[in-house]
This record gives sequence, C-alpha cells and structure tokens, in this order.
Amino acid sequence: MQHIRKPHVFADNRKNKAAKIQKVIMSVRKFQQQDSILEIGTGSGGIAAYFAEQDMQFNVQAVDIIDSRVFKESYQFQLIDGTALPFKDESFDIVITNHVIEHVGEDEEQFHHLCEIKRVLKKGGIAYLAVPNRWMLVEPHYQLIFLSWLPKKHRSRYLKRMRSIDFYDCEPLEKKQLENLFNRVRFSYKNQTILALRIILQDERESNRFLYFIFLFIPDFILKILLGIIPTLIYTMKNE
Repeated sequence: MQHIRKPHVFADNRKNKAAKIQKVIMSVRKFQQQDSILEIGTGSGGIAAYFAEQDMQFNVQAVDIIDSRVFKESYQFQLIDGTALPFKDESFDIVITNHVIEHVGEDEEQFHHLCEIKRVLKKGGIAYLAVPNRWMLVEPHYQLIFLSWLPKKHRSRYLKRMRSIDFYDCEPLEKKQLENLFNRVRFSYKNQTILALRIILQDERESNRFLYFIFLFIPDFILKILLGIIPTLIYTMKNE
C-alpha cells in the first residue's frame, strides 16, 4: 500500500524565521545586489516574500507540491511533483530548504533532494537547511512525545493509537544520518544549530530573558554536547 505524504504548513511568524535564516546565511556569505534565491517547499510563502521585499532586489523563486500560500507577492512560484527541480544547473546563489527534507520521502528521496539543491546552486553558492532532529523530545507535526524515537515500523502504529492517523508521513533525521547524506552528495557543510539558537535568543531576549542569560554564559563546547537532542538541526552547505 502506497501512503501519501502530505505537506505540513504552519501559520507561524515567518518573518522572524526568515530573518534568522538570513543571519545564518550571512555568517558564511554576504548577500549581494540581485542575488538569485530559491525557496523549496515555500508553504505559506512568508519566507520567499520576506527576501523578495528586501532592498537588494533579490530575484526570488519558490516551489512546492501544492499551493498553500498566504503571501503571494513579489516572487515567482511554480508547482512541482516530487524532488526534481524545474531549473537549469547553477541557477541560484542561495537555496533555502526549511523543514522540507523530512517530508520528501525516505533515504533515496532525501538524497535526491540534496542532489537537486547542489545541481541548481551556483559554484560558491550557499544552501540553508533545517530539519527536525529525530531525537527531539516532542515530535512537532503531531505533538507526540518520543514519536520519532521509535523504529520506523512502530511509528505509524503509535500515531494511529494516539491520533487516529494511519501513517506517519515524516522522516526526521539525526545528525549522523544527515551528515552522511551531505557526504554522499559531496557538499561542504557547516553545522549552524548553535549559532541559530543564539540568534533566536538574541532576537527574543525580551520575552525569553531567563533563557537568553543562561545561554549567554554557556560556552559552545558545552552546547555541542547537546546537539544530539536539540529539536532542530540547522546547516549551511556550499557548492565548491
């Protein structure tokens, strides 16, 4: 029986997420006037719209398997089927895949997703990727504790029992799995999870002052020990 993997569109604050993505990318590459940017799996369209509305006149394109957009202005959009991208080789300076790879399928589909990103990325271009960590305590799509910790064959059974949903349609990754995929694609990559966490806490320090001051004084070498259980893994990849 073939199960359908549905998109999961979250109506949260895309502007804050887009600003975080921008800062993480800027840690490895400065944005330039009229950069070409692709967002894969645009969902509500908020991230694509954010970059399209910047003063640097970015050429922004976005793709998704269905059109769930709330924000539709200032960028180009195409529907796609599967992981293949309808663009020529080396078309983009920046590629963003934010919580997408867990939805495209299993290992080979995830591998092809990364291959397509590398194919359309210009030499010296940067890709940004975020994915739920398999070892997160609470699975974010279905809000169930330990769901992604289970072996694959038991996840759907647990979801069916707790949410009356027949099939667990996500494939979250652990750090080693993801980095093995990067190595297969021959991507140069950098784990940016700690940087992204510090950016979030810096931007939200007024509402999370306690956490902000805790993390302000925790050195990176201690935070790296916790990378295995931080809920979201974030990387930049470079096409060299």
